[in-house]
Amino acid sequence: MATAKKLTDNHLTCVICTEVFTDPATLQCNHTFCKSCLLKYTKTQSEAIQAKSILCPSCRQQTKVTNPDSPVEERVSQLKPSHVIQSLMDDFGGSQDVDACSVCKEEGQRTPGTTWCTTCDDFFCDGCLKLHKKMPLSRDHEVLDVHIHINRKPKVRSFMCRIHKDEKIKLFCKDCRVSMCYVCCSIKHRKCDDVETIDAMMPLVKETLVNETRNQEKKIQTYTDNISSTNSKIEVLTTSAQEMKDEVRKVRMVATDVLVRKEKELLVRIDKLTESRVQELTAYRKSQDIDLQMEQQRFEFTDKAVTSNRVADMFDMYESVDGASRDEDASEDRRPQTSSIIFAQDTEKLMRSVDDVMLGEIKVVGGLSDRTSSPVLMETIDFSGEVPNGLRDFVVFAVNGVRIIIVLDFCGGRLCMYYVPNKTSLKKHLQLPCGPAGIVKVSGTKAAVTVPFAQEIAFIKFDPEPILQSNVKTKRKYDGLAFLIPAQLVAGTLDDPASVDILDMGGNVLKSIKTGVINNPEYIHVTGNNNVVVSRGEVKSLVSVTSDGQAVFTFTPGGDRALESPGGITSTSTGDILLVDSGSMFAYSGSKVIQLTESGQFVRDVLTAQDDQWSPIGIRLDDDGLLYVASGLCMEIFGFI
Repeated sequence: MATAKKLTDNHLTCVICTEVFTDPATLQCNHTFCKSCLLKYTKTQSEAIQAKSILCPSCRQQTKVTNPDSPVEERVSQLKPSHVIQSLMDDFGGSQDVDACSVCKEEGQRTPGTTWCTTCDDFFCDGCLKLHKKMPLSRDHEVLDVHIHINRKPKVRSFMCRIHKDEKIKLFCKDCRVSMCYVCCSIKHRKCDDVETIDAMMPLVKETLVNETRNQEKKIQTYTDNISSTNSKIEVLTTSAQEMKDEVRKVRMVATDVLVRKEKELLVRIDKLTESRVQELTAYRKSQDIDLQMEQQRFEFTDKAVTSNRVADMFDMYESVDGASRDEDASEDRRPQTSSIIFAQDTEKLMRSVDDVMLGEIKVVGGLSDRTSSPVLMETIDFSGEVPNGLRDFVVFAVNGVRIIIVLDFCGGRLCMYYVPNKTSLKKHLQLPCGPAGIVKVSGTKAAVTVPFAQEIAFIKFDPEPILQSNVKTKRKYDGLAFLIPAQLVAGTLDDPASVDILDMGGNVLKSIKTGVINNPEYIHVTGNNNVVVSRGEVKSLVSVTSDGQAVFTFTPGGDRALESPGGITSTSTGDILLVDSGSMFAYSGSKVIQLTESGQFVRDVLTAQDDQWSPIGIRLDDDGLLYVASGLCMEIFGFI
C-alpha cells in the first residue's frame, strides 16, 4: 500500500490540479497532465494558440499535433498517455475511480459504477450497462457486480487487440517483435517465420523484463549516486570558492599593507627633511636679525659722525669700515645652501608595477584521466606528531560536504581522523582492540577495517565523528581489504595457508580465489570492472585477476623499471591503475607512483623521487580527482593541470 501511494503521489498526480490523473495526456517532452487541465491551460496561452500547438505548463516546450488547424479541444483530445503512465494507472491509479462509470466519465459526469465488464475493462452504471448489453459486439461480455466480485478485477487491462477490439491477443511474432490476435496473424504475418503463442513466450518475456528491471535499478542507483556525488562536489566547490575568495582578500590586504608602509616611510622622510631644512633656515634668520641690529647701530653712528662734521668722530668710524666689510663677507659665508624638497614620481611606471602585481593564480585542477596532465602539490599534511610510528592505510571521505582523511595507526591500535578544510590536527581518535591493518569505504559514510590479531572486521560510520557500529568475528587473520560488490568484501590473510577470500558482511568466507604469485597481499583494490588487483612489497609484482580468480595480468617489469617494494593501489574513473613503489630500504631514488592501463600496460611515472616522493606506501583518489599519497609520516595531496 505504501508503494502504491508513493507511486500515485509521485508519478500519477497532475501538477496543475494536484489530483490523480483523469484521462491523462503525455506531451512530447514526456510531461503528463489531465486532459481537462491541459485544455484549460492551453486556452489561456496565446503563444500556443498562435503556433497551433500545445505548450507544456512545466517546461514550456511546444508539442506539435497531427491536425494543427483543428480546434484546441480536438488537439488536446488527440494526445495519449505514455505506456508507462498508462501501465501505472492500470496498476495503481484505477482504484481512485473504482466507483465511476467509464461512459459517464467521458461525458464529464461522475456516476457511480455498479458493474464491471471483464472484456472491456470498464465500469458501468445501471443505465449505461443497459446500452452495453444492447450492443451486438458487447452483449455476450461477462459483467460482474463490483460489490460482490470486486476481487476478480484484474490489475491490468485485458490483452485485447488494438485493431480487432473483440479479439484477444494470443500470438507473438518474433520476426516483427509484435503481439497480435489470430486475425492479425492471418492477414499481416503470413510470411513471418517465427510466431509463438503468448503462453510460450511468457517465461522469456518475464525473464527479459526482470533482467531489465535489475538493469534499471542499477542505473537508478548510479544516477542517484551521481546526483549525490554531484551535490557534494557543488557544496565542496562553493565552500572552496569562499575559502579562495578569503585568501585573495588576505593577499590583497598584505599588498595594501606594503603600500601603506611605503606611504608612511615617504611621509616620515618628508617630515624629517622639512624639519631639518626649517631648522637651518630658522638659525640663519636669527643670525640675520642680529646682524641687522648691528648694522642699524653702525649706520646710526656713521650717519651721526657725518652730519655732526666732527673730525674725530669721522676718523673713528672710518678706521672701522674695513672690519665691517670683512664681517659682511663672513656673514655671507654662513648663508645656507639653496635647496628644495620635492616629491618625484613616475605615474606610468607606478601603474605598470601595480599591473604586474600577482595576488595569485586561479587554476582548474584536472585529473589523472588525462594522461598528459601534470601533478601540482596542493597541500602537505604532517602526521608524525599523531602517528609517530607511521600510518598503515587510509581512506578519504566526504561527509556533509566536509572532506576528511581517516588514517590507521597500526602500532597505536587506533583510527585517527583529519579534517581537511579546517586544517586541524588529528584530534578525533577511535581506539580499536589492537592494530588496524586495512580500511575500505563500503558506502557513502561507512568503512570496514581489518583488525587481524583480534580476528575481526570493524564497521565504522562517520557523521563526521567516527562511530563503531559493529565488530564481526572472522576465522582467519585478514590484512589487506577491498570492497567488491554490495554485501561482499575481498581480504588477504596473514595465516597459513595464505589465500585471498571473498567475504560477506558477516565475515563468512564465500569463496577463495587464486592471485598468482601473491598469495597474501598487503594491499588489495577492486577496479571499476570488478577486477581484483593485489600487491606485496616482497614479491615485487602487481597482479590483477577477475573476481573468479581468472588471470588478467601480472606486472613485473625488468631493468630500470623493476619494482622495488610495491604498495598501495587505486584506479581512476577511466580504469587506469595507480601503484606506489616505495623503493629500496637503502635508496629512495626508486620511489614513484606508476600509472598503468587496466590491462597492465605501462603509461607513465606520475610522481618520482624528484617530486619528493620518499618511500610512499599508500594511495587514494577522491571524488574530485585529487590524488593522496601517504609516505609514512606525512601525506601529500596533488591536483593535475
